[in-house]
Amino acid sequence: MEWGSPAHIVHLIATYGYLAIGVIIALESMGLPLPGESVLVLAALYASRHDHNIGAVVASAAAGAVLGDNVGYWIGRRLGYRLLDRYGGRIGLSPSKIKLGQYLFMRHGSKVVFFARFVAILRVLAAVLAGVNRMDWRRFLLANAAGAIVWASAVGFGAYLLGRAVTHVTGPLGIALVVVSLAAIVGGLLYVRAHEGELEAEAERATRPPSRPPIR
Repeated sequence: MEWGSPAHIVHLIATYGYLAIGVIIALESMGLPLPGESVLVLAALYASRHDHNIGAVVASAAAGAVLGDNVGYWIGRRLGYRLLDRYGGRIGLSPSKIKLGQYLFMRHGSKVVFFARFVAILRVLAAVLAGVNRMDWRRFLLANAAGAIVWASAVGFGAYLLGRAVTHVTGPLGIALVVVSLAAIVGGLLYVRAHEGELEAEAERATRPPSRPPIR
């Protein structure tokens, strides 16, 4: 049984139940490349066939997402800036661009965190990036919890209701959420690219020099 295959994931769900769902999604949310959404879909399908509580499946997924994202946020906040400060210049991240990232997360971080939950790659990175860019933790927590609950409910209940239709588990609602999320993120990136100079100047006026985490 290959690790990470649908059969292996179902085995973990059958053996460890809701704990497996929460732990795997939490680890993905911390930044590890694990199949969190696949786990949620398969757990919902398993629940539909074995008379398990879908509410508990969704709650486990949402709780794991919130917990993992918060760990990822604090990892980014404590360690990420130091890495950017030391090595950012080697990959084109000048102090002005680091400050721009901080400014954008200060102004629009809630939207980024919420919509990132519906896009696979960003779901892994968003929390760490929010921490690196010094996003206010209370705003992060609110946006993170809202995104986690909506995502877990849409994917979990959708897969449960559609039962065995594995290829259609996302359904119209899931597709619409992904399309809207991608459109919002791509639109934001294009806007930043087109107005990068203006935004850097605005960030310079609105913020101090890139803020360093406190030394403890």
